[in-house]
Amino acid sequence: MQAPVLVLKDSLKRESGTKVHHGNIQASKAVADIIRTTLGPRSMLKMLLDASGGIVVTNDGNAILRELDIAHPAAKSMIELSRTQDEEVGDGTTSVIVLAGEMLHVAEAFIDKHYHPTVICRAYNKALEDAIAVLDKIAMTIDVKDRATMLGLVKSCIGTKFTSQFGDLIADLALDATTIVGVDLGQGLREVDIKKYIKVEKVPGGQLEDSVVLKGVMINKDVIAPGKMRRKIFNPRIILLDCPLEYKKGENQTNAELLKEEDWGVLLKLEEEYIESLCVQILKFKPDVVITEKGLSDLACHYFSKAGVSAIRRLRKTDNNRIAKACGAVIVNRPDELQESDVGTGAGIFEVKKIGDEFFAFIVDCKEPKACTVLLRGPSKDLLNEVERNLQDAMSVARNILKNPKLVPGGGATELTVSATLKQKSSSVEGIEKWPYEAAAIAFEAIPRTLAQNCGVNVIRTMTALQGKHANGENAWIGIDGNTGVITDVKEKKIWDAYNVKAQTFKTAIEAACLLLRIDDIVSGIKKKQPPGAKAPSKPQVETEGDADNEQIIPE
Repeated sequence: MQAPVLVLKDSLKRESGTKVHHGNIQASKAVADIIRTTLGPRSMLKMLLDASGGIVVTNDGNAILRELDIAHPAAKSMIELSRTQDEEVGDGTTSVIVLAGEMLHVAEAFIDKHYHPTVICRAYNKALEDAIAVLDKIAMTIDVKDRATMLGLVKSCIGTKFTSQFGDLIADLALDATTIVGVDLGQGLREVDIKKYIKVEKVPGGQLEDSVVLKGVMINKDVIAPGKMRRKIFNPRIILLDCPLEYKKGENQTNAELLKEEDWGVLLKLEEEYIESLCVQILKFKPDVVITEKGLSDLACHYFSKAGVSAIRRLRKTDNNRIAKACGAVIVNRPDELQESDVGTGAGIFEVKKIGDEFFAFIVDCKEPKACTVLLRGPSKDLLNEVERNLQDAMSVARNILKNPKLVPGGGATELTVSATLKQKSSSVEGIEKWPYEAAAIAFEAIPRTLAQNCGVNVIRTMTALQGKHANGENAWIGIDGNTGVITDVKEKKIWDAYNVKAQTFKTAIEAACLLLRIDDIVSGIKKKQPPGAKAPSKPQVETEGDADNEQIIPE
C-alpha cells in the first residue's frame, strides 16, 4: 500500500465543504446578533471599552463594529460591510448587517439540502434586481427647498439614534450645515463636501441646546499678544498666509565665521530688516487679521500690534482652507505676491471668546460662506462623541437627499413591500432557483421583525398583520411606528428613508451574502516566510487556571 501523500504542511489547517459554509453563516449571524438590538428608535445602546480604557457608548452599527476585535474571517468581512455603508451613504449601517445575516441564515437550509451555492447566489441576484425595481416604483420625489419635509426626513433617519430625544436639534444643525456648504454644479446637481468644509468642534460644558451652526469658522486659537491686539473686529480684512513670518534659517546647519565684531551687528540688522520688509509688504494692504500656518516671530508680532493688526499663528492647514472658503480670501504662499483680491472681506466679525477655560477665535457672520463650523456643547465628552457621530449620520443623510431627492417609506414598510412583491414573482421563477428566491423574499422581513422585537410588541401578531396588509404588494406605506410598535401609515407619521440609503443597503447585504456563500475552503495557519537565520518565535506562554492569580496577566 502506498504511503499517503502530504500536500499541505502539518501546521496548516484546512476546512472545506459544507463545514465552511456553516462556520461562515454562524459567524455572520453572531455579528448580526450583536447589532440586532440597536435597530430602530427603541434601540439599546452598547458600551464598549477600547484598548486605552476609554468608553464608547453608542448605537451606531458602524461605531460598534469598528471597536470590536474579531477573529473569524467571515465575521471580519461583515464588519467591512457596515464600514462601506457608512462611508458611502452614512446611514443604514445596522440594517445592512441585519439583512446580510438574515440572507445567510435562510441560505443555510438550502446548503443542508445540498443546493449548489452558485444557484443560491443566482437566485439572490435576481431577487436583488427585482427589489431595486420595486424601490424605484414606490419611491417618491421631494422638493429639496421645502425645509419642513427635509427636517422630517433627516429626523426620521436619526430618530433611531441617541439624540432623537432632543427633538429637531440635530436635524436642524445638519440641515443648516449642509445647505451652507452645498455647491451648485449646474444641471441641478449639488456637491456637498462634508469632510472638508464642515468642522465639528466639541466643547464640553453648557447645554446641548447651545449647539449652533456658525456661519463661518471657529478655531481653537488666541491672538498672539492678547494684551496689545484687538480681540473684536467688525468687517475685518483677513489675510491668510502659508509662509513663516520669521527669519529663514538655513535648511541644514549653517556656520558663519565673523572676523570683525561689527559684522555681527550687520547680520542681526539684516535679519530684522528682512522681517520688517515682510511685515511692510503685508501691512500695505491694511489687513485687520493676519493668519499664518507657520511661525511668526516676536519682532513681526511687534510690527503687527503697532499697526493694530491681530495675528494668529500655527493654524492647521484644514482650518486655514475653511477660513478661506468662509470669508473669500486666498491663501498666499509668499508675502510679495499679495494682491488686493487675496484679502478676505466676507466675514462680518472677528472675535476671540473664552469658552470654558480655552480661548476660541471666531470668524463668523460671513456673507455667502462655503464652509462652516458646527459648535457642539454638552455635559460630557462621551455624550459629545455620540452626538458628533449622530450629526455625521444626519449630515450624510441630508447630503444624500440633496444629491438624489427620492424617498422610500421607512418603518419596515419598504422591506415588506419588496418581500410581498418578490413572493408574488417567485411563482414565475422557473427551475430550482425558485426556492432560494422565495427565501430571499422572506429574509427581507428581518428588518420589520427586528423593529417589532425592539419595541417589545407581540412579534408574530404584528408581522402577520403587516404581511396581510402588504399581501399583494399594495399599501406600500404601511409600516411599524418604531416608538410604539403600532402598525401605522408611515407617510402620515413622516417615517421616511432616503432612496439611495435603502438601495445601497440591499445591494451591499445581498452581494456580501453571495460572497460569503461562495467560499468553500478556508486554509489557515499560513506563516510568513522567515528569513534564514531568524530563529523560530518562542511559543507564547499559555496560562492555566492554576497560575491565573499571578501578576503577569494584568496588562499594564
